[in-house]
Amino acid sequence: MATAQSLVEEETPGDGSQRFAGLALFALAAQFMIVIMLGAAMAPDYDFGGGAISDLGVVAETALLFNASLVVVGLLNVIGGYAFYRTHGSRWLLSVYVLAGVGAIGAGVFPLDAGGLHGLFALVAFLFFNVEAIGSGTRLAGPMRVISIFAGVVGIAFVVLMAIGDAGNVAAFGPIGHGGTERMIVYPAMLWLLAFGGYLMAAPIEDAAVSPETTP
Repeated sequence: MATAQSLVEEETPGDGSQRFAGLALFALAAQFMIVIMLGAAMAPDYDFGGGAISDLGVVAETALLFNASLVVVGLLNVIGGYAFYRTHGSRWLLSVYVLAGVGAIGAGVFPLDAGGLHGLFALVAFLFFNVEAIGSGTRLAGPMRVISIFAGVVGIAFVVLMAIGDAGNVAAFGPIGHGGTERMIVYPAMLWLLAFGGYLMAAPIEDAAVSPETTP
């Protein structure tokens, strides 16, 4: 009969960092997607197709919930990104996680009615969360690599479409409108984070990431 001690898996520091990164990134995406779903249901007359996600940050019924959730997104992305960094050692990729996190925190601290600062931080978040997916994919192998890169490319394509639409060419939004276009920036990245977080929590360290880098 197996002893209790033999049933306990020994965990290396890399294993612990990887699993903690997975937990943080999964929690980030899960809580944010739940919050924006609840916020859209709570906000009176919320325009899902024509409105921005950040409209939820200036409606009295949802402002605190949404803006606090954005700050949590940013903090968990920095924390999870650093834990993932401990398994791969790529400083440029860590910087992408930090930039994405700072963008989310800034967008939460400066809501939509704060003017240009919100737009700047939101753009940083939109761009770097999707670069984060592509960059993380370069550290992975197999289907998760493909999923990561695909999610990031889709998100960045819609960042470009949103920029074109916001510059005055509203036809760029197509039938999904501004709200749908913005969600096509955010949702692929959030769904990727759910999948990636679960992957990091479940996969053995040697299968989850390539060997750590020895150069900056």
